[in-house]
Amino acid sequence: MSTLRNRTTVLAAATTAVLALALTACGGDDSGTKSAGPASDAAAAAASTDATDATTTGTAKTGGAGQNTGATKTGTSKTGTSNGSAKTGGDTSDSYAYKHPCKSGDLSVRVYPREGSATQQVIEVNNVGANSCGLSYFPRVSLGAAKASDHSSDIQPTVPGGLGGAPAYPVKPKTAAIAVIDLNPSGANGLTWIDEMNVLADGDHMPNAETQNFELGPDVKVRDPKLGLYRSTVAEAVSSMKQAGTS
Repeated sequence: MSTLRNRTTVLAAATTAVLALALTACGGDDSGTKSAGPASDAAAAAASTDATDATTTGTAKTGGAGQNTGATKTGTSKTGTSNGSAKTGGDTSDSYAYKHPCKSGDLSVRVYPREGSATQQVIEVNNVGANSCGLSYFPRVSLGAAKASDHSSDIQPTVPGGLGGAPAYPVKPKTAAIAVIDLNPSGANGLTWIDEMNVLADGDHMPNAETQNFELGPDVKVRDPKLGLYRSTVAEAVSSMKQAGTS
C-alpha cells in the first residue's frame, strides 16, 4: 500500500509539472503575439504618416507654382499695357498737324446751345486720336429742313474774311476746336422751316458724305446767320463770329 501511494504521489507531481510547463509555453506565445501586434500597428502608422507628409509636400509645391504663375501673368499684363501706351504716344506738334489733315474717325463732333444766348450754337470738334491733326479754318455749315429731299436752298452762314496764315488749324489730342454760329444775330423774325444744322468738320479735305446732321428744335428762327473761325475757347469763338461778314 505504501508503494502504491508513492507511485500516485509521483504521478501527481509529474502531471503538475507537465501542466506548469504547458501553461508557461502558452503564456510565452501569448506575450509574443501581443508584442508583435503593436509593433505592426506602429509601422503601419509611420508608413501612413510618411505617405501623408509626402502628399502634403507635393500639394504645397503644386499650389505654390500655381500662385507664382498667376502673379507672373498679372504683372506682364499690367506692365505691357501701361508702358506700351506711354511709349507709343503720338506726335502732338503743330508742324505735324499742318502736314496731316484730321480724319473723321479721329474726331467727335458736338453741337449744343451756347449758355446765355437764345440764338447761338457751339460747334465742338474733339480730337480723339493719338496725333495732332489739322482742320480747315472753320467748319462747313449749312442750315435746312431735315425732311427736305432737295437741299439746294439750304442757308449758309457768313464767315470772317481776310483769312491767311498757317496752313491749317492745329488740334492736339484730347483737345477741341470750337466754333460758334449765331443763327439770328439781330433777333428779328426769321425762317421757321429750318430745323437742322449740317456740319462738316473740315470742308477743305473731307468729302460731303462725312457731313453730320444735328437737330435744332421746332422754335428756331434763322436770319443772316454768322459763323466764326475755330478757336480754343467759346469766348474766343464768339469774338471771331462777330467778325463774320467783314474783310
